[in-house]
Amino acid sequence: MTDFPGAPTGPRDGRRLRVLAAMSGGVDSAVAAARAAEAGHDVTGVHLALSANPQSFRTGARGCCTIEDSRDARRAADVIGIPFYVWDLAERFREDVVDDFIAEYEAGRTPNPCLRCNEKIKFAALLDKALALGFDAVCTGHYATVVRDDNGALELHRASDMAKDQSYVLGVLDERQLAHAMFPLGDTLTTKDEIRAEAERRGLAVAKKPDSHDICFIADGDTQGFLARHLGTAEGDIVDEGGHKLGTHEGAFGFTIGQRKGLRIGHPAADGKPRYVLDISPVDNTVTVGPVEALDVSALVAIKPRWCGAAPTGPGTYTAQLRAHGGETEVRAEPVGGAEGGGELRVTFAEPVRGVAPGQAIVLYDGTRVVGSATIAATERSRPAVQQA
Repeated sequence: MTDFPGAPTGPRDGRRLRVLAAMSGGVDSAVAAARAAEAGHDVTGVHLALSANPQSFRTGARGCCTIEDSRDARRAADVIGIPFYVWDLAERFREDVVDDFIAEYEAGRTPNPCLRCNEKIKFAALLDKALALGFDAVCTGHYATVVRDDNGALELHRASDMAKDQSYVLGVLDERQLAHAMFPLGDTLTTKDEIRAEAERRGLAVAKKPDSHDICFIADGDTQGFLARHLGTAEGDIVDEGGHKLGTHEGAFGFTIGQRKGLRIGHPAADGKPRYVLDISPVDNTVTVGPVEALDVSALVAIKPRWCGAAPTGPGTYTAQLRAHGGETEVRAEPVGGAEGGGELRVTFAEPVRGVAPGQAIVLYDGTRVVGSATIAATERSRPAVQQA
């Protein structure tokens, strides 16, 4: 039997594992399940029904979680030759992901639902159920790797191909969860087209299926419309840094820090330069805009840290990633108070960064190793705000 990076290691090495493969109906998860089966593991496929209305998360090729997706996953499982089931986690998904997403925006924060889904659904609800049923591991189509260091501790690392790396959205996993995680695509130095070609060679009909939209439960991509339907509209002011009214909006939830387009300000700035969203205040429903340099953030405080292994015991120098498809930046970070899931993470940037918003996740790296993640609670701007006259 062959094995691959991303499979559970340790005492179970060399023996056939019972693997539960999460199959979304897309090409990545289908190929991951096929590779796990080909490696000799005892694989069972499962599709997670995450919508109470199976049509509600899909518009054309966007979104996911439809009857079509479950059928695509079932057909892939049949081709691979593995048992297949559909598990209904719609209520848990609504409570832990969708409702959380709405509440975060209502509070003026910018959440990442993919991290929340990995934390609460795929590697909490799904993994817990899998272990209770006697499975050894959960297999997904994420591009990341799990390795064991010289001391026997498990580590989460970036995928071999940085262009497809998804370790950012897995930064919420702890060592226990990593011990039961399998990522068969993590060491793949190939393009997405080559993954699709592999799927075609394996006879998987999903080979040419389009990728789903980033926010699966907003299938049409209209986040502002989705939030307006759930939160309603409420007219508020758009002001400059001095508090002078520049325009109005229909809900502060429709804006994100760093946003430039769609501000609907009636007249240009005095210097003729574009203005960006600097602050969102849900208390008085006010959006503050200003010049791009006012977005520079020199430090931040993050809460609810989760560590992919032992928590750091003091300050250290790392690289940080602030969004799923963003680059790395050098930081000095120190956990302060509390154990796992408690306390704060205080971060100082070597160079100012822009577009940092409360609610986003910051993920720390030591080389390719994921150290852990935390949720941004507050930022410190490099340039003091202009005081109201």
